[in-house]
Formats: sequence, structure tokens, C-alpha cells
Amino acid sequence: MADEPAAFSPVSAPPTPPPPTLPAPGRAGWWRWVEIGGAITLIALAAIGMLIFFGYNIGPAGLAIGLTAAILPVPLLASAFVWLDRYEPEPAKYLIYCFAWGAAVATAVALIVNSGSAWLFDKIGLPDALVAVLVAPLIEESMKFLGPLLLFWRRRKEWSGITDGIVYCGLSALGFAMVENVLYLGGHGYAKGAADYGPATGLQNVFLIFIVRILFTGFAHPLFTSMAGIGLGIAARSGDRTVRRLAPIAGLVLAMILHGIFNLLPTLSVATGETLIMLYGYLGFMVPLFFTVVGFAIAWRSWEGRLAERVLYPYAEAGWFAPSEVAALGTLGRRHAAREWARRVAGPIGRRGMRDFQFAATKLALLRDGLTRGLPRTPVEMDRAVQEERDLLIAISGHRSAFAGRDPQTPPSWWDGRHYRITFPDGVVRTVAPPPEPVMPVPIVLPTMPVGYASPPPGYAGPPPFAPPPADPSAPVVRHPLPPQR
Repeated sequence: MADEPAAFSPVSAPPTPPPPTLPAPGRAGWWRWVEIGGAITLIALAAIGMLIFFGYNIGPAGLAIGLTAAILPVPLLASAFVWLDRYEPEPAKYLIYCFAWGAAVATAVALIVNSGSAWLFDKIGLPDALVAVLVAPLIEESMKFLGPLLLFWRRRKEWSGITDGIVYCGLSALGFAMVENVLYLGGHGYAKGAADYGPATGLQNVFLIFIVRILFTGFAHPLFTSMAGIGLGIAARSGDRTVRRLAPIAGLVLAMILHGIFNLLPTLSVATGETLIMLYGYLGFMVPLFFTVVGFAIAWRSWEGRLAERVLYPYAEAGWFAPSEVAALGTLGRRHAAREWARRVAGPIGRRGMRDFQFAATKLALLRDGLTRGLPRTPVEMDRAVQEERDLLIAISGHRSAFAGRDPQTPPSWWDGRHYRITFPDGVVRTVAPPPEPVMPVPIVLPTMPVGYASPPPGYAGPPPFAPPPADPSAPVVRHPLPPQR
């Protein structure tokens, strides 16, 4: 006699609330294009202005050499930020925007303010060194921060936490550092050396400045501005209004303080003639700070990666995921193994489907976590979140169909929300309790959609359960070659 599963009865969902009153699509689309056009125009004008300024002050040769040397470390540093954001990659257009903002707008404004401050300090009898210690950290960090802040304001959905803040602000600072290095490498390096002693001396200066400013301290600007990014990331995931307001300000102030301390080190070395001040400051302040922030960013990314495991299990209980599917989202190693498995059983289409499945599941985890934290603060935002949840669940089922049921080594089986239902070699469908740790095989059920969704109250617990389809021995199944959850 086969061990047949108990019958399931559907759980009806509460009536769907009336749709919210949203802005007219035409108006919203028109304003979006105005924002995009305004941002592109501002960045383009600032970039043109910077090119004219550099070309006039350091000459075409200095500009070309400085720009070439300054660009060399950018791909490596930019790829580090992209690597940090692998769980839920941000749209490339927003990454490019932040980098371009830092490279064009932030540098143009900082150059004007710093030059004006140096002129003013000279007029009132103050040393120019104070500009680097007092004015530069204030204006440079503010302008590098402003671009990501505008993105945070207008595209809040693209901010999923601290990692995104580090990535967006870090790229803005990277763009700023690149253009600033053009001035040092091409102007103070090549142009000044060539004018005084010839091109050979100019190239030698470029080499020495490259070692100091890029190899030793090239991480300084991204490091400082990442403090402001951490503040924005905290604000993005907090339901407390006070935290949302104070966290970005605290992060920006910390970035300014760290920047000011860094600029103070060479100023003290020159003023006192003690070159060891810079060395001790670099080894005792900059290097430990760098490794601390890098370690924090990697650890936090790992913590955010486990978010899917922490919040998606209620969906597994409702039948939307198998437990081992949820566990397979927890680390980059497991995700990579799942993609390679999908490629093996379903080719490039299967691998792409698994990748899209993972990204959609990560967005769903972030959305549910935001609902739990109370991030939607108005009925309209709540209704949008519920609709997005429904859209993501539909998308997840669609992505799964690209690789589900393609492994001939797996017996037909599926997950009903409480048990595995597996077709054994004798042709009998038996109910198997889930193990304490997710293991192979990973049964997949493509559920019928729920009737509707309730407007989530405080303590929102996810979508209502649904009635699973009848037992079907031919239901698709997936096997992930993944280690058990630890």
C-alpha cells in the first residue's frame, strides 16, 4: 500500500484591496526623461569644462599622459566594486552615472571651491595648507556624496542595503580620484618636470607620483566616501525615520573627518620637517583602516547573501520554493554550482534561467525583508510592494521552467510545502519528510497562482498559501550538486 499524502484544502486569500491612485503614466514617463536628460547634460558640461581646463593649464601632452596613467588602475578598482555586488547586481546605467558624477561634476565643483578658497586664504594671510585640511575634505566628500544621494532620492528601489551604498559611493569616489590624478600626474608630474628639465624628467615624475598616489594611496578616496555610502545603506533598510535622516549625515561627517586626517599627515610632515609622520600615519592609520573597511564590506556582503535563507523559508512552506532551493541561494559558491548544474542539464538557456531565478529570488528576499522592517510607509507604497511581490513570484516560476525537469538522473518528484513527494523505482509516489539540512534531490513544483493578496498589516507574513496541484508523478524535478547547509 503506498504512503499517500494527506489531502490538501485551498486557503482562500482575503479580498484584494482596491488599486491605489497612481500618477498618470504619461506624466511619470515625461518627468523621468527630463531627469535623465538633465543628469546627462550636467555631467557632459562638467566633463567638457574639465577637459578645457586641463588642456589649457597642463597642455595636450600633459593631459594625454596624465589621463593614460590615471585610467590604468580604474578597471581593477571598478571590478572590485562590481565583484562586491554579485548577489544582486545593480543596473550598469546607475553604476556609470555614479562614476561619471564623481569624475565630472564633483571634480569641477571641488576644483572651483578649492581654488577660490586658496585665493581667499592668501588674501587674508592664512597658509594654503589649510585648504587641504579644512576645505578640501568638506567640499570633495560632499560632492562625491551628492551624486549617489540624488540616486537614492529618485531611485530608492535600487538601494538594497549597505553593500549598494559602498558600491555607488565608491564608484563616485573612484571617478573623482581618476580625474584628480590627471592633475597630479599630468600637471605636477609631467608638465612641470618637462618645463623645468625636459620630457625625461617629466616622465620620471609621472612614474614616482604614480607609485605614491595610485599604488600606495589610490584607495583613499573610495575608502573615505564609502563611510557615507554605509550611512545611505543603513537609511535604505531602516524603518525608523530618525535613523533614515541621521545615518547619511553621520556617514558623511565621518568621511570628512577621515579625509581631513589623511590630508593633515603630509601637511604636518612638511611643516615640521619630520617625514616619518607621513610614514607612521600611513602604516598606523591608513593601512589598518583600509583592511578594516574591506573586511567589513566582505563580511556584510556575506551576511546580506544569507538574507534569502533567513526570509524565504515561509515561501517554501507555502510551496513556492523547495527548502534546498532556498539553501542554494545562501552563498556565491552554491549559486555558482547551481548555475553550472543548470548549464549541464539545459545548456546556456538553463544557466541563464538559473541566473535570473537567483536574482529574482534575491529581490524577493529583499522585498520581504523590507516589508518586515516597515519600509513601505504609505498605502500606495504597500500596494506597490504587494504587486511587486506577485510579479516576482510569477517571474521566479517562469525562470525555473528553463531548467526544471531536465535532469534524467532524478526521479519525478516535487515539494508540496511540507513534504517531498517522490516517485520511487516501483512507480509508487511516497511522502518523505524534509531532512534537517537541505540535500539532493531538489523537487520543484510550479504552483497555480494564489487568488489574490491581502494588504499586508504590521507583522506581514508573506503571501497566503495556495492549493497545490494534484499529485503528478511526471512533475518536474531539479537536482542541485550542492553541499548541505551548514
